[in-house]
Amino acid sequence: MPEAASAPAVRATIGDSEFDRDTALSRRAPGVYDIDLSAGWTIISAVNGGYLLAVLGRALADTLPHADPFTVSAHYLTASQPGPAVVRTEAVRTGRTLSTGQASLFQYDDEGREVERIRVLASYGDLDALPDDVRTTARPPAIPPLEHCFGPEDGAAPFSGSSAITDRLMLKLDPATLGWALGKPSGKGEMRAWFGLADGRDHDPLSLLLAVDALPPTAFELGLKGWVPTVELTVHVRCRPAPGPLRVSITTRNLAGGFLEEDAEVWDSADRLVAQSRQLARVRLG
Repeated sequence: MPEAASAPAVRATIGDSEFDRDTALSRRAPGVYDIDLSAGWTIISAVNGGYLLAVLGRALADTLPHADPFTVSAHYLTASQPGPAVVRTEAVRTGRTLSTGQASLFQYDDEGREVERIRVLASYGDLDALPDDVRTTARPPAIPPLEHCFGPEDGAAPFSGSSAITDRLMLKLDPATLGWALGKPSGKGEMRAWFGLADGRDHDPLSLLLAVDALPPTAFELGLKGWVPTVELTVHVRCRPAPGPLRVSITTRNLAGGFLEEDAEVWDSADRLVAQSRQLARVRLG
């Protein structure tokens, strides 16, 4: 079973895990939160965009009357660094089934001035209140069993010296999308993997915000190297995930003008499509 293959000796629980501690905020005033962004969720020196989205998602869950993110759209304005940050939230509209809010994360420059890092607009609701009616042509990605896939501990690290975030994750990549790690990228914009948190914590809607942005960039399989910063990312959370590892599939169909899109699907252990996303990212050509 995938769960048995990936489970640590002692499993963390939702609310009491490294992910929960590192996304926890301190409420300074209504709609104002302090947080120390952990260096454990960095790629090279920048804080991962999915981790940042989970931080802002947690702040909005505290601000709005509904607890579950349904759709979250983020614009990444400047690169976030580990260290102190301030999150400011605002309720835009409150309804019976959906509430909408906005949030921004700020840090300080060398002169002590606030710099906005990321701005989010999101709608929240109650995932448990959704009807069971599902009509879909979507199918789970064909990924080999977890024990036949490869992780950073097997040498498939996205960047030299950049293992901070991968140490927080259980990440096992489909060998068919690992050509880049062997110096033979396939030329296809595809990345697929089993995904979990290293301490065994099961998934919830907030960790889905991390999952859509935690795999190596599809640009690697296109033969490109280096950091691929996110410009904009929109996530749709479709249902609460079942316990166990997730399967994440990301594809890129068009790279033009130094920008590419990444479309992600996240599937749970019950073969349900639990999250979808699209992001626009910048690549360095040449």
